[in-house]
Amino acid sequence: MKRTSQAVIVLLIAIGVAGLTIGLQQLTAKPIAAQLREMHSRALLDVLPVGSYDNQPLEQPLGITSGMLDNSQLLGGYRATLAGTPSAVVLRSQVDGYGGRIELLIAIDHNAKLLGVKTLEHRETPSLGGHIGEPGNAWLASFKGLSRENPQVWALKKDSGQFDQMAGATITSRAVINAIHDALRYFDEHRQALLETTGHD
Repeated sequence: MKRTSQAVIVLLIAIGVAGLTIGLQQLTAKPIAAQLREMHSRALLDVLPVGSYDNQPLEQPLGITSGMLDNSQLLGGYRATLAGTPSAVVLRSQVDGYGGRIELLIAIDHNAKLLGVKTLEHRETPSLGGHIGEPGNAWLASFKGLSRENPQVWALKKDSGQFDQMAGATITSRAVINAIHDALRYFDEHRQALLETTGHD
């Protein structure tokens, strides 16, 4: 009888612990998922300066259908707003590099100036064009603040343009410059639609 009572007590404790564990998981699952989404969003959107937006751009995609531009393909985009006013757009672009497709995030402010460029994916040769995927890549950072008109010739110096190339990565450099210029041109041609907000944004 004593053993039966002990077994019942142990079983009740086990059920209580299991119930408590399940309850805690349910209580913490949503906040943890929200934190993971926020971290993912920050990692993607580090092309936007801190304090330049207060919405969740990745949750408000622009109505862009995938389309071919002159040298690249536009995959989509997002609008950043600050106090309800559009402050920037982030365009997802894809271009063919030396080793395959390069996918970029290109952030452009409402005045058509580049805020930043980030490589999301690439297959370029490590130690050459592969540097394009390194966090804080200095060559990509050099485009910050430029616009379609500045400089006048968006090309490598060896193509009579105004940009240096990444060492040993002519094809990669040329592809990225072309994709950035395409994105700036697309922004200029569709500025009103890209920056236009609706009442429920």
